[in-house]
Amino acid sequence: MTIAPSTETDEPQKPVAKPDAKPDGTTRGWATLRPLVLRLHFYAGVLVAPFLLVAALTGGLYAASFSIEEIVYADRTTVAEVGDAKLPISEQVAAARKEHPERTISAVRPSPEDDATTRVMLTGVEGIDEGNTLAVFVDPYTAEVRGALEQYGSTGALPVRTWIDKFHANLQLGETGRLYSELAASWLWVISGGGLVLWFARRRTQRKVRGTSGRRRTLGLHGTVGVWAAAGFFFLSATGLTWSTYAGANIEILRTELHQATPAISATAGDHGGHDAGSTEEGAAAVEGDLDKILAAARGEGLGDPVEIVPPADASSTYVVKQVQRSWPTKQDAVAVDPVTAEVTDTIRFADFPILAKLSRWGIDGHTGVLFGLANQLVLMALALSLVVLILWGYRMWWQRGRASSFGRPIPRGAWQQVPPQILVPALAVIAVVGYFVPLLGIPLAVFVAVDVVLGEIAHRRGKRSYGGRLEAKQDMAGRK
Repeated sequence: MTIAPSTETDEPQKPVAKPDAKPDGTTRGWATLRPLVLRLHFYAGVLVAPFLLVAALTGGLYAASFSIEEIVYADRTTVAEVGDAKLPISEQVAAARKEHPERTISAVRPSPEDDATTRVMLTGVEGIDEGNTLAVFVDPYTAEVRGALEQYGSTGALPVRTWIDKFHANLQLGETGRLYSELAASWLWVISGGGLVLWFARRRTQRKVRGTSGRRRTLGLHGTVGVWAAAGFFFLSATGLTWSTYAGANIEILRTELHQATPAISATAGDHGGHDAGSTEEGAAAVEGDLDKILAAARGEGLGDPVEIVPPADASSTYVVKQVQRSWPTKQDAVAVDPVTAEVTDTIRFADFPILAKLSRWGIDGHTGVLFGLANQLVLMALALSLVVLILWGYRMWWQRGRASSFGRPIPRGAWQQVPPQILVPALAVIAVVGYFVPLLGIPLAVFVAVDVVLGEIAHRRGKRSYGGRLEAKQDMAGRK
């Protein structure tokens, strides 16, 4: 593959064409901005596209992972035969403990549907990654243990979905790998926004696809699909940043400052007059035996399935029963229940969440494909496919710009010099603020600008030296004559 010479050569840089002028002599606003937006869209697309491509492919796979999980683990997550009545939750937990008597129960998810098994999550299991649990699947009608699998995260992801999830989030490289996905999310909205501006600024006749060929046809297809998918890309970018490493931390701080953080339930138990429910093994066993009372207390507060029961962390703590339905309608109510008296000591309702906490919850669930179930997942797969196609078309246009024999020249530099100060200064201020809160946008952009300026200065000096050398040669020739 050959590469056509770029503008960074020994030849002097051609000046950017001056924008159209109004009758009064002032420049048109868009005419001054278009070259700058075009250059940013081009370079961001070329340099960030590989990260976006990986994010799109792994994200589309993750959207399909829910269906894959249901098929692969159907023998554990569903019962062999639906019975007449479910056994008390305490008997189901006892069956799981009998299978793994030496382990600690971290949570219990009672069977949410007639054909679903109960999950009993255990910690301290050898061979299970730190932070994960061993989910023991129990038939709610017979208390038969149907198997056990490692479980990850609050959505109850099993091994297949866990692997795909981590591959999408960090390429299985741990915390360092998360930077790739944050970089992709940081730039996706910028590239999409730039593409929208360029597309709508074109004349209507230039947007047509039918009857065109070559680079113009590729451009038309690229722009049309990009316009239709732009809203989805903005959504994925914004929601992806909410739980990223750096931008996510800044967003969390901002939410806290605005009193929009997700509320937490108080799990502190009252004074029981000397009774210590969890100080001995007998006490712990007795508390486990009261799980049915704990669950009944939560049901009395209106907590319907699916729910998760979290045992007390210590002798001074309560049970926490919380709804775990993230599909629409969202069920995220939670109650704290005293382990001795089975009285509700605190309640949190999703309806009372601050608006940003609700939007964050819905945004993350929409991003992961659980908010609207299968329909949500199909839309995510369509967006992932659209992004892959757009990236391939983008590189194809670059190739066609070199007349389909090599990659074309980059967009000429110097566009920012044509932008009026009254537009450039506020724009730089906005970019600085956004770059501070989204560092994996701000830092690469600053590096790009710095490198671009240095390369421009080098090219300029080489051009002057070359021009000076040619001038001296001409003068010498003239002198000889």
